[in-house]
Amino acid sequence: MIYTIVRSRLGDLTVAWESDSGTRPPVRRIYLPSDVRPPEANVASEEVGAAPEPVAALVHRLKGYLAGEPLTFDLAPLDLDMCAAFQQRVLRAEFAIPRGEVTTYGLLAAHIGAPRAARAVGSALGRNPFPVVIPCHRAVHADGTLGGFRGGLPMKRALLEMEGVPFDSKGAVRVSRYWYAPPS
Repeated sequence: MIYTIVRSRLGDLTVAWESDSGTRPPVRRIYLPSDVRPPEANVASEEVGAAPEPVAALVHRLKGYLAGEPLTFDLAPLDLDMCAAFQQRVLRAEFAIPRGEVTTYGLLAAHIGAPRAARAVGSALGRNPFPVVIPCHRAVHADGTLGGFRGGLPMKRALLEMEGVPFDSKGAVRVSRYWYAPPS
């Protein structure tokens, strides 16, 4: 496993990837600043050196995104097969939410065909091995409050604000419509 550091004003993220992943996508995990990393990650570098193109491109895009650039990501370099089928459905649906938009855990659950599974959706997002690239920060409680985020609520809010999501004085998102909400 090779570890590459992505420095940002929100803290250092670490991309864990394999140089010889065979037919599997190379990226195994993205660690947030608050995550406990394995001891071997202590030798992480900012250089992508011999990284395959998908990893180098992902690291470059992460740096730009975290600097505020309106970039999108690709799922191709991420090894989603490490996730159970339900979690994959949740992560793919969350990945489809555009920058600057948010949904609720309940709406996401309904969208994937599991309308009573809002808590399970929250748990699946809480175990997201690829945060930021799969934007689990774009899911909130039905009342607009942030809910949880492995990187901490200040980081979740900072990511949403960077994407242009407005907040009210009590810290809840203020949107006219949630992503995946049925048309009114």
